[in-house]
Amino acid sequence: MHAESQAFWKLVRHDAKLEAVASGFGFTEGPVWDRAGFLYVSDEEINKIYRVYSDGHREELIALGDPDGGTFDRQLRLLDCASALRAIIRIGPDGKYTVLADHFEGKKFNSPNDVVIGPDGAIYFTDPTLDLPQGEKQEIPFQGVYRLDESGKVRLLTKELTQPNGLAFSPDGRRLYVDDSQQRNIRVYDFSDGTLNNGGIFGEEPGGKGEGVPDGMKVDRNGNLFVTGPRGIWVWDREGHHIGTIAVPTQPANLAWGDKDYRTLYITATTSVYKIRMKVRGFVPYLTRSVK
Repeated sequence: MHAESQAFWKLVRHDAKLEAVASGFGFTEGPVWDRAGFLYVSDEEINKIYRVYSDGHREELIALGDPDGGTFDRQLRLLDCASALRAIIRIGPDGKYTVLADHFEGKKFNSPNDVVIGPDGAIYFTDPTLDLPQGEKQEIPFQGVYRLDESGKVRLLTKELTQPNGLAFSPDGRRLYVDDSQQRNIRVYDFSDGTLNNGGIFGEEPGGKGEGVPDGMKVDRNGNLFVTGPRGIWVWDREGHHIGTIAVPTQPANLAWGDKDYRTLYITATTSVYKIRMKVRGFVPYLTRSVK
């Protein structure tokens, strides 16, 4: 643990330990906690999504080319950014999937990367070129952030980011945070009625080559941000102060709140999955009722 402020210790215990849950993956991404007691984990290299249990046991859900960020919708159905399909998909318990969206204005998405449910119940996702399938052409001449509603309508929210990646809503639904992996920064927007306004830089995560970039992000119930970055998970308060870093042995790509009380942070980091208990509860956008 590396505290930049005493505020860090209000979120993390001094004796908190990072525990390995499972290892031996290719490249882990897209963690989603299921109340049945396991974690969905995407493996971008082995091209599969697994159910991963606390004892390290794993079960294959689906073989899928380059799966990435995931979430549940409000009906607790699994959504995933399928980079090879260049689509947002919904996956059933039997491993069969439905494409929810793969085009904008008649052109194929680049490679959808991360996804979150908004306060209005719509699906919000980023579409960088980071995982554009080799040999395939970029059809949309920018890297956007989009809204997908229940009818299947896709709306562009912003195209000002270079490589938009992780995204998260504030607990009150008034802010949307989006990080830019190429610019190594986090942006924040005012959110209202499915639109973004007043975008600006929230924070920067500088680092050396190979040290990691802003990628997945999550928020706690108090509005603090947990963002992957150089050498671990960077923790930010609501005002944009970097208050500390949760050090991770291998470079993290994404994270999710889990366990019955949503006080455990699960971290996908290269070939492994880790967890750490927190003092705070996570904010989980797809849960319509608060966790007691």
